[in-house]
Amino acid sequence: MMANSCVSMDNNNILGLLKLRIKRGVNLAIRDARTSDPYVVVNMGDQKLKTRVVKNNCNPDWNEELTLSVKDVKTPIHLTVYDKDTFSVDDKMGGAEIDLKPYVQCKQMGLGKLPNGCSLKRIQPDRTNYLAEESSCIWQNGKIVQEMFLRLRNVESGEILVEIEWVDVVGCKGLSEVEL
Repeated sequence: MMANSCVSMDNNNILGLLKLRIKRGVNLAIRDARTSDPYVVVNMGDQKLKTRVVKNNCNPDWNEELTLSVKDVKTPIHLTVYDKDTFSVDDKMGGAEIDLKPYVQCKQMGLGKLPNGCSLKRIQPDRTNYLAEESSCIWQNGKIVQEMFLRLRNVESGEILVEIEWVDVVGCKGLSEVEL
């Protein structure tokens, strides 16, 4: 199925897949009496995925891996944290975005085998991104991964720890010729 997935998708110009690991939340906002029941909704283009709900926890461990098909690396990944409510509409607990461009720049370096843990690029937090602290693209087990703490906006507190990893798919364009 994977071998023909890009060709058989009506020429949607899929570049490849992105593994998005939603690891955990830190100091999330309280939306119930003393705690929250958080989950994360991920949007990229017309794709929408979500994590499971973690009950009664403002520091949840999701440790979930979601997979997105990427058509355009300039399309940001939107993450919104919600508090699950039983009898009313779920409460928003802030949101963040992942900009893929720094990661793609690392992938386009075309590096071969490096020692595990080797840092390829450091991305600093600034007003144009959602980083809570410096994030690095790291060579890990033959792949480039980027782990980042994202500061949630439009909320009194909260960060989420996520990691991204590119997956090349046979028959897809890949990232080598993508212009940023």
